[in-house]
Formats: sequence, C-alpha cells, structure tokens
Amino acid sequence: MNNKHKILYVDDEKINRTIFEIVFASKYDIFIASDGYEGLNILDENPDILIVISDMSMPGLNGIEFIEKAKEAHPLKKYYMLSGFQITPEIETKIENGLILKYFEKPLNKQEIETEIEKHN
Repeated sequence: MNNKHKILYVDDEKINRTIFEIVFASKYDIFIASDGYEGLNILDENPDILIVISDMSMPGLNGIEFIEKAKEAHPLKKYYMLSGFQITPEIETKIENGLILKYFEKPLNKQEIETEIEKHN
C-alpha cells in the first residue's frame, strides 16, 4: 500500500511546477495544476489528497481565491501558500483565521516544506 502523502501543487508557471515535482516526487505523490480551476477539479477527483500548496499570483483565481473555494468544498485538507512575493497583510489575515496554515517564500525551501508536511503523519 502506498503511504506517501498526496500533494496538490498549483502554479501558473511551468518552470515552478517542474521544479516542485522534481524536488518532491521521490518522497510524495505529486498532483500538478496550472490554475485554480484545474486545482479544484483535481481535488474533486482525488479525495485522498491531504496537502494543497498554491502559488499566490495566478490569472483567473489567485491563490487565496482558489484556497477559499477549495476549503469550502474540502474543509479537512491542509492549505499552504507559496509565493515569490513578501507576505501581505491579506495573507497574514488568512493565516490568522486558519484558511492558510503557513506561507512559504520562493525559491522553495525543500527542508522547510518537508518539515511542515511531515507534521501531518
């Protein structure tokens, strides 16, 4: 039986999706979405995904909008934000109210993200 964590990573930039998959695919089952709408579809089709990590700045739904919609439909999943920008007051508020568990800055820090993911064993 496969006991790897299933992680959805949502980012509109192909290079970031590729890097995330290369860095984490050996340890986790990685699902990739290029926008929030695709991310919502993947979550609907894969109820055993536990961890969701989303970029903030994306066309269509931004990261917060995507996570708000995803959490409404899938409230038990663990949601994280990964962004190349400094943390904003809006993101801080979403962490304080529990929408987002943690904010990761790009470039991604493998150890920081793995440490956070392993808290959900």
